[in-house]
Amino acid sequence: MGKKLSLMALSLIFFFSLCFTLCFAGNVSYDSRSLIINGERKLLISAAIHYPRSVPAMWPELVKTAKEGGVDVIETYVFWNVHQPTSPSEYHFDGRFDLVKFIKIVQGAGMYLILRIGPFVAAEWNFGGIPVWLHYVNGTVFRTDNYNFKYYMEEFTTYIVNLMKKEKLFASQGGPIILSQVENEYGFYEGAYGEGGKRYAAWAAQMAVSQNTGVPWIMCQQFDAPPSVINTCNSFYCDQFKPIFPDKPKIWTENWPGWFQTFGAPNPHRPAEDVAFSVARFFQKGGSVQNYYMYHGGTNFGRTAGGPFITTSYDYEAPIDEYGLPRLPKWGHLKELHKAIKLCEHVVLNSKPVNLSLGPSHEADIYADASGGCVAFLANMDDKNDKTVEFRNVSYKLPAWSISILPDCKNVVYNTAKVTSQTALVEMVPDNLQQEGGSKAIKWEVFVEKAGIWGEPDFMKNSFVDHINTTKDTTDYLWYTTSIVVGENEEFLKEGRHPVLLIESMGHALHAFVNQELQGSASGNGTHSPFTFKNPISLKAGKNEIALLSMTVGLQNAGSFYEWVGAGLTSVKIKGFNNGTVDLSHFNWIYKIGLQGEKLGIYKPEGVNSVSWVATSEPPKKQPLTWYKAVLDPPAGNEPVGLDMLHMGKGLAWLNGEEIGRYWPRKSSALGKCVTECDYRGKFMPDKCLTGCGQPTQRWYHVPRSWFKPSGNLLVIFEEKGGDPEKITFARRKTSSICSLIAEDYPSADQKSSQEAGSKNSNNKASVHLECPQNGVISAVKFASFGAPTGKCGSYSVGECHDPNSISVVEKACLNKTECAVELTEENFNRGLCPDFTRKLAVEAVCS
Repeated sequence: MGKKLSLMALSLIFFFSLCFTLCFAGNVSYDSRSLIINGERKLLISAAIHYPRSVPAMWPELVKTAKEGGVDVIETYVFWNVHQPTSPSEYHFDGRFDLVKFIKIVQGAGMYLILRIGPFVAAEWNFGGIPVWLHYVNGTVFRTDNYNFKYYMEEFTTYIVNLMKKEKLFASQGGPIILSQVENEYGFYEGAYGEGGKRYAAWAAQMAVSQNTGVPWIMCQQFDAPPSVINTCNSFYCDQFKPIFPDKPKIWTENWPGWFQTFGAPNPHRPAEDVAFSVARFFQKGGSVQNYYMYHGGTNFGRTAGGPFITTSYDYEAPIDEYGLPRLPKWGHLKELHKAIKLCEHVVLNSKPVNLSLGPSHEADIYADASGGCVAFLANMDDKNDKTVEFRNVSYKLPAWSISILPDCKNVVYNTAKVTSQTALVEMVPDNLQQEGGSKAIKWEVFVEKAGIWGEPDFMKNSFVDHINTTKDTTDYLWYTTSIVVGENEEFLKEGRHPVLLIESMGHALHAFVNQELQGSASGNGTHSPFTFKNPISLKAGKNEIALLSMTVGLQNAGSFYEWVGAGLTSVKIKGFNNGTVDLSHFNWIYKIGLQGEKLGIYKPEGVNSVSWVATSEPPKKQPLTWYKAVLDPPAGNEPVGLDMLHMGKGLAWLNGEEIGRYWPRKSSALGKCVTECDYRGKFMPDKCLTGCGQPTQRWYHVPRSWFKPSGNLLVIFEEKGGDPEKITFARRKTSSICSLIAEDYPSADQKSSQEAGSKNSNNKASVHLECPQNGVISAVKFASFGAPTGKCGSYSVGECHDPNSISVVEKACLNKTECAVELTEENFNRGLCPDFTRKLAVEAVCS
């Protein structure tokens, strides 16, 4: 019996697999209006999820969450330098670099995929995704009509295309890939390369098309793209974008729902209302494919962040946060938008719009097809004032900077400025590090690096060498070491004064040691500009060793000729000697690449015993160049995990040999222009809604759950400057509260569903809808008020009028349930309250 069932199951699996393949099989073409897949016009919502910025264990849930958010397509770059990290003869596709596995997960979810091969990607990724070794192939110049660059670029592109063909992943083979991209935002830089740049852009398009993938190729921000490819737009807003050629559809490859972070800068935020406005406006004005960059930002594990100074977190304030949780209300607000847009798909793709002015900064775009279908987008582009407009003899209230979507030209099912989906308060809950065996007292072991030369010198020179050309990015670290003899008659020795060490460096950071003692640190600002170090130092009579640890914090990832941007020391002087300032720049400098612990691989389980660790119950604090290790149990529960490094200085961290990444709780300026409330109205720029002034840019560092073993986990930290390891903790990312706020003048999700089904029942009432994540249940109602509540999630308060039965009504409907809905009806609430207010219901609940 069991065997028969097994065979039956296998038959069903084969049948559904065959059905799925046939469903995807077909032709992808296009005209001026849209992509056409299997003969059907498509209006597509795409979500960027980068496979190296998460881990395979996360991929299925990330894709599932995107699909539940109303997404049709997953988009990813292909990251050349993770697949060919050290030479052109080796390819790596294991672990989080398993591109084929990632695409097949997308395929298994029944979704399409956009493959942005590049292979230059920018993406705030180290060296823009191009392998560092290519820069050192003699005669190579990146991204221009250069034989070496084109040879290796074509070789890699062809390899990826052939891999996709082998796995039958292009739509023309029955796979999910419907578009491929070559190059990336080259139009910004082409002019710097002159005629060579123009020839290169044309060559890149021709090379890509010659791959015969059976799907169209795109080039984003390519202002002279040839007719063989589709040029696309990247921006915060692309509604006014027009393709170069009239036979091409309007595609938005990057809509930025947030922005990236840099160490030492405040955190940027883009409100959900403005993201929704930009998307609705794009489709209102004839757009057909829109991609969120990013939909899940993820993590720049290890040393993959570029910049320089791009943080390890690449959260991007995306609809799915770095840890894989839906960001609410942004995810939910966009989900409702996608639902509304899909109601309009057939009509808007099969008719031409008629534009109607509704007043200054107010307009309607109306689509009507031959079957009688009608769709309208009503827009208020005024960034300050709400407006009531007349459309087809009906009044519609349009909040400032908003668009209302009417799938039947009558009923508003969505307005971009009215957020009705629930909000979640998410916090990092400390989970003290626990050593194997259950004790809370961590047994740290330490290994201290020698400042300067460890082992044999790599080379010596009477001048400075470029940091990047020397390390070739095999490490962040390069030691510059020299010595100076101080005579006993120097006045500063007698007077107790300190001479001043003056250093100039092209980047990115440095620590200065004299006679093995840290004298101070300095860093740049993430630009090409050099920075200076100026600090008093302690010198003794006789020989003094000066050891300077130069560091990179991610290589340049974009710009004209960016591969030639250098780093490292350019000048070293000491001021305060009897004879004035001593210039050490042309002294004999001894160089050592990297750290001893790095070279021995002591952060890996197989290399951890390569040095003698010293066990201690009180690990040293504020001690530079120190390696710490501990063996730990995993944090309790199953929530995502972050490593709290607030009390450390700067360095690197690993778990079981996996690279967590660079940590640096560098604070932003307290004098920055941060806001407490962000006004979504008006065009967004990255500096519009900043938070975190005076705070560390990044405090927590994502550690994927799949990296933990049931016990015996090896945590290794390398601390450069000195910190307090006893305050390192894991933190679990948990939803502490869920909230919803709904007004009577706007339909709830339930009411919208009735309208979508064609209901004309005017008695539909708005309702608050709550749903706990991960099948949790509502264990308490912290706040509920029907009337005129004020505040926001986490700080609601009762307003001028309040129904005292509000909490009991919500508790009755919601307690001990995973999800619930509470209608704003007369049966539930006293609707005689607040005659002069728009009545609202605000609820905050706790999930457990």
